[in-house]
Amino acid sequence: MNFSTRTFRSLIVVLGLAVLLHFMTGGTFTEARNLTNLTRQVAINGILAIGMTYVILIGGIDLSVGSVVALCGISAGLAQVSLGWGAMASVLAAVVTGLCVGAFNGWMITRYRIAPFIITLGMMVIARGAALIFSGGAAVAPTGDAFNELGQGYLAATPTLVLCGLLFAFLLMRVLRGNEPWSRRSLAILGGAALAGGAAHVFGSYNGLPYPVLLFALLAMGGAFVLERTRLGRFTLALGGNAEAAWLAGVPIRRLTLGIYAAMGMLSGLCGAILTARLNGALPTAGELFELDAVAAVVIGGTSLQGGSGSVSGSVLGAFLIGTLNNGMSLMAIPEFYQKVIKGVIIVLAVWIDTRQKAHVASPTK
Repeated sequence: MNFSTRTFRSLIVVLGLAVLLHFMTGGTFTEARNLTNLTRQVAINGILAIGMTYVILIGGIDLSVGSVVALCGISAGLAQVSLGWGAMASVLAAVVTGLCVGAFNGWMITRYRIAPFIITLGMMVIARGAALIFSGGAAVAPTGDAFNELGQGYLAATPTLVLCGLLFAFLLMRVLRGNEPWSRRSLAILGGAALAGGAAHVFGSYNGLPYPVLLFALLAMGGAFVLERTRLGRFTLALGGNAEAAWLAGVPIRRLTLGIYAAMGMLSGLCGAILTARLNGALPTAGELFELDAVAAVVIGGTSLQGGSGSVSGSVLGAFLIGTLNNGMSLMAIPEFYQKVIKGVIIVLAVWIDTRQKAHVASPTK
């Protein structure tokens, strides 16, 4: 199974689930207001999933992202409330905090060969404790209106429509440059047109495009381009596929690993700033189980936990699947603890399917 087939199947599942929820919620799910809120909710997990895709592709894992989001949110909140910094400086404080944490994780993994699971598990506890210490165990609020625009603001309708057109052009260019059969390309073009048209209708008929969704879209396109079209992307896939062969081929394994974990930290910092701006304050308890949703999105999107195979587009669809489930179950008033069970079952099924596919490829029918 190639990446495009996985992505196509994930898209079918997301669309099918959306249609099902439309009928189960009496049309509430597909209202423009709800879909706009859904995309805003998906944006944070989607941004984390982009970074987690690279981490898992090299055979690693980062369990600290939820706690790092909280710590970086506290950094932004303190910059706003206690230090009186401007909006951009506060966002930069969050991103730099995340960069330092991610770089430390990568340095410990590469310098001392500590298993990523262990170091990020420890960092998960450390970052959560640091967030509680620096905040005094209380919310840091309120943040300024200019800063809050990052999480609550909207791009105007006209620029939103222009961006939807550019999105369709981007998807069309990718499809035409591919080597898939024309039957599949035609379906992809129709799907891209439906996606761009649906986005234009939803955002254009409500308040416009939320800024977090705009950042998510830009990062997703950039992450997909780097992975599929650059040497860095080829190095990432090679390292996850076979680390020894990658080293013999001249891949800078230590620098690449350190850079990917540092980038993961920066994305966590950005998500911390977005979440703080959205809530009009920083909470030391924010970001709980964000690492679960990020890993779930990546695995559901078709990235192998063994590394070496996967795509950013699949992880984006996985994030939308998780977000759609969360939103739909909330609209149907399903208790939160049942929601966690359902998401856990989906993760187990996704890993089981991936394992079965790997076993089938390793032992083809004679």
